[in-house]
Amino acid sequence: MNKRQRNNLVRWSVYLLSLAVVGVVVAIVDWGQVGHALFQVELIPQLFPKILTQAARNTLIFTSLGFLLGLVLGLVLALMRVSRVGPYRWFASTFIEVFRGLPALLTIFLIGFALPLGIPGFRIPGTYGPGVTAVGIVASAYMAETIRAGIQAVPRGQMEAARSLGMSYTRAMVSIVIPQAFRIIIPPMTNEFILLLKDTSLISVLGVTDATRELTRFGRDAVLDNANATPLVVVGLVYLAMTIPLTRLVAQMEKRAARAR
Repeated sequence: MNKRQRNNLVRWSVYLLSLAVVGVVVAIVDWGQVGHALFQVELIPQLFPKILTQAARNTLIFTSLGFLLGLVLGLVLALMRVSRVGPYRWFASTFIEVFRGLPALLTIFLIGFALPLGIPGFRIPGTYGPGVTAVGIVASAYMAETIRAGIQAVPRGQMEAARSLGMSYTRAMVSIVIPQAFRIIIPPMTNEFILLLKDTSLISVLGVTDATRELTRFGRDAVLDNANATPLVVVGLVYLAMTIPLTRLVAQMEKRAARAR
């Protein structure tokens, strides 16, 4: 048996084993109970229109504002990380390592509860302020590394050419290097947006009002009200309706970037 035949044998064995596992699961699952617990169709109309006009809207608000905050902080941290000034690099490296190493839920909890308790009188202003600040800081640590990688991916000759034309380091970075870096990092930054959209589900640990409930909190409240998990299934479908087009967009951008190279 040659190598190709062995590979085909392994592949078909995996296919058959997978079909067997699926068949066993289908045979042993109580589909009536599953349908009763997850697919009570009569509950779905009760979720609309609030699931879209309130929960999905709040999710997008938290995501968009958190992304903008993370982008600004991430850019500053990335520039500090590539700076020639030692204290800047040390501060940025410490910030990035700490907030990338901590679980997002713990970071959100610390920013939302521990910081106000530790600094008497301190309060993050705005209806969405605490949640946006928390997810923005979490996102900034990841975006900083993405932006730094984009900056370092720009050929060094671009900076040298700009400096030879009389540009200062700052002007060359702002006018030449950073715009090219952002063209490189658009696909991974879109992935960061998708991850942040899902991380907004953690904001509920801070406590939200009825007007600021995001999708996951809305679904959990509906589950408690109806003693049935169908609302979470609908919430999952709404998340997919938002994330799948974004993932397809990322795939198209990556293909376009690959063709450009």
